[in-house]
Amino acid sequence: MKLSNATLASLPDTVRVPTYDRAGLTPGIVHIGLGNFHRGHQAWYLHRLFDLGLNHDWAIIGAGVRANDAVMRDKLLTQDCLTTLIELDPSGKSFEVTGSMIDFVPIEDGNGALIRQMADPAIRIVALTVTEGGYYINPTDGSFNAGHADIAYDAAHMDAPKTAFGAMVAALKLRRDAGIGPFTCQSCDNLQGNGAILRQTVVGLARLSDPALADWINENCTFPNSMVDCIVPATGPNELALARDFGIEDAAPVTHENFRQWVIEDAFCAGRPDWDKVGATFTDHVHDYETMKIRILNAGHQVIANAGDLMSVVTIAGCMEHPAIRALFNKVEKTEIAPHVKPVPGMTPDAYVELIERRFSNPSIVDTTRRVAFDGSSRHPGFLLPLVRSGLAAGVPVEGLALVEAIWARMCDGTREDGTVIEPNDPYWDALQTAARAAKTRPQAWLEQSHIYGDLADAPRFADAFGRALTSIWQKGCAPTIMDYCAK
Repeated sequence: MKLSNATLASLPDTVRVPTYDRAGLTPGIVHIGLGNFHRGHQAWYLHRLFDLGLNHDWAIIGAGVRANDAVMRDKLLTQDCLTTLIELDPSGKSFEVTGSMIDFVPIEDGNGALIRQMADPAIRIVALTVTEGGYYINPTDGSFNAGHADIAYDAAHMDAPKTAFGAMVAALKLRRDAGIGPFTCQSCDNLQGNGAILRQTVVGLARLSDPALADWINENCTFPNSMVDCIVPATGPNELALARDFGIEDAAPVTHENFRQWVIEDAFCAGRPDWDKVGATFTDHVHDYETMKIRILNAGHQVIANAGDLMSVVTIAGCMEHPAIRALFNKVEKTEIAPHVKPVPGMTPDAYVELIERRFSNPSIVDTTRRVAFDGSSRHPGFLLPLVRSGLAAGVPVEGLALVEAIWARMCDGTREDGTVIEPNDPYWDALQTAARAAKTRPQAWLEQSHIYGDLADAPRFADAFGRALTSIWQKGCAPTIMDYCAK
C-alpha cells in the first residue's frame, strides 16, 4: 500500500502510526539535510512528542541546498512527508511511520524559497545535518575556511547564496531588518562542539560581507552543542524491499538500530520543543557525552571500516566477525582511546566500549564499510588524529592509531588485497591516491599531507610507527600486520 495520509489507517495493526492530527500541525523548525539520520533521529523524537499531544506548533519543514536534494523532496512529497522507520534488532523487526515533517521547501538556485521560509516568524529553530565535512573548517587548526570558493561566492552574493549557511545569514538579515528576532541555529552532525562550529561558520560568513549583521547574529542567535547517536544505514534495494514485504510502499524508508541518544545544551533563543519528555537529555555537560561518543563510536568506526574495505569485508557487523579486525577494535579502543575519555553519569568508558562493540556486531544492521569509510579526509582529522595528539602529549601508546592510519593509506591506493578496485570514496580521492602510491616506497609521503596531519609528520613516535605499519601491510598483508600489533 502506497504510504500517504489517506492510507495510514489501512496499514497493518503492527505498524505504529501517528495518533495526532497531522492537519493540525504548524511549523516551528526548518531542517536542512533530509537524509536518513535526521529522519531516524531528530524527526522521530519530535514525532513521539506529538504523540503525547504536545508541541504541535513545532513541525518540521524540510529543506536542502544541493540539486540532488530535489530527489528526496519529490519522494517525500509524494507520500505526504511520511517516513517508515524500520528498527532492526537481532530479536526481530518493528515498523513505525513518523509524521513530524509537513512540507519540503523547493530546491532552487539562489535558495530564495528557503530564505523566505527561514525568515517566517513561525520558524524558531533552523537545524542541519550536512555531514562532518560540510562546515568549511580548516582541518589543521579547526578555523573557518573563509577562502573556500563556496564561501567566497556567498560573501559576494548574499541575496542568492549557494550554501545552507549563506541562506541562514540571508534569512537572519531579513528577520533583523523586520524586527522579527533571531532563531536558534542547531547542528545535528557528529562534530565535537557542533554548535560552536556552526556559530563559527555562520558568523564568519556574515562577517565577510556585513560585520554589523555578524555582530547581531553572534549576540542574539544561540547555537546549542549536542551529541547525536543512532546507527542509520543508507537506504537501498534491500531496505525498500523490507518495507514492501510488510505491505508498505515507501520511496524512502529508514532502517535503524534499537538505540538512540540525544544530549543537548539547553540554549534556545526562541523556545524549543520538550524533547526531554521523550528521552532526550538536556545538560550543561554535553562535551563529556560527545567526547565519549565521538572518540569511542565515531573513531571506532574508522578503526574498523578501512580495514574492512581493504580486506573485502562489506559490512560493519562483518568486520566484528573478522578475528583480526575485531582484535584491532578491542585493543585500540581499550588501550589508546578509552584512556582519553571521562565517564558520564551512568556510563564508564570501558562500559561504553562494550556497548559499542555490541552495537557494531548487530547483524541486522547492514551498514557498509564503504559508507562508514567515506570522507576519511574529514573523519580522520575529526575523530582519530586528536587521539594521536592526546596520546603523544600524555606519553601513552599510539602504535595502534598509527596502524589505523597506515591501513587508511593502503586503502587509498585504490585496490583491495584481493585485487578488486576501490572506487573513489572521498572528495579528495585523487590527491589521497597520489599520496598513497608515493607512500608505498616512502611512507612519510602520506604524512606530508599537512592539511590532514599538520605537524604529526614531525612526531617521531607516531611517524616511525606509521612507517613500520605501512611497510608491513604492503609486505605481509593487513591481517598479519594487525595480529602482530595485537600480540604485543
